[in-house]
Amino acid sequence: MDFASNDLTGKLLIAMPGMSDDRFAQAVIYVCAHSDDGAMGLVINKPADEIKFSDLLEQLEIPIGDTMRDIRIHIGGPVEHGRGFVLHSDDYESDTGTMEIGQGKSMTATVDVLRDLAAGGGPLSSFVALGYSGWSPGQLEFELSENAWLTCDARDDIIFGRDPSVKWQTALSVLGIDPLTLSASAGHA
Repeated sequence: MDFASNDLTGKLLIAMPGMSDDRFAQAVIYVCAHSDDGAMGLVINKPADEIKFSDLLEQLEIPIGDTMRDIRIHIGGPVEHGRGFVLHSDDYESDTGTMEIGQGKSMTATVDVLRDLAAGGGPLSSFVALGYSGWSPGQLEFELSENAWLTCDARDDIIFGRDPSVKWQTALSVLGIDPLTLSASAGHA
């Protein structure tokens, strides 16, 4: 298989209405990495309303600056709930490890990005997630063949938008799809 032509890195996965896993019902996932070894992404429309950014900083003993931005915390997926990931614009790079994704996006999973955000600095656009979504080799491809997900190009207004309740519908509209016309049943020719 020519994997490069099927690489979904930097794309959005949009859950179909018949998604059998409730954790991903109406989920929109930004794919951070996809290769023959599997895939990793962050759910971008499931806020962790019970966790405030300031609470997270306090727990990590990171001082809050006067110009700290209000950043909503999200549940990035069911894997490693206690680990944080910051998806952000590529105008920021950590000294201790930033993964360049491409298309103007990077991801940092080290505390220094949180320190910079707490001080009012850091990347211009950012998204903070606890946990991630992961697929073993071939698993995502199988789920796509079973019509569990649609894919589309990622847009900053969807990824970094403040209102998670409209991200699923907005991602579908990128494809020209009205959610009311989607069927939960898969068809195969």
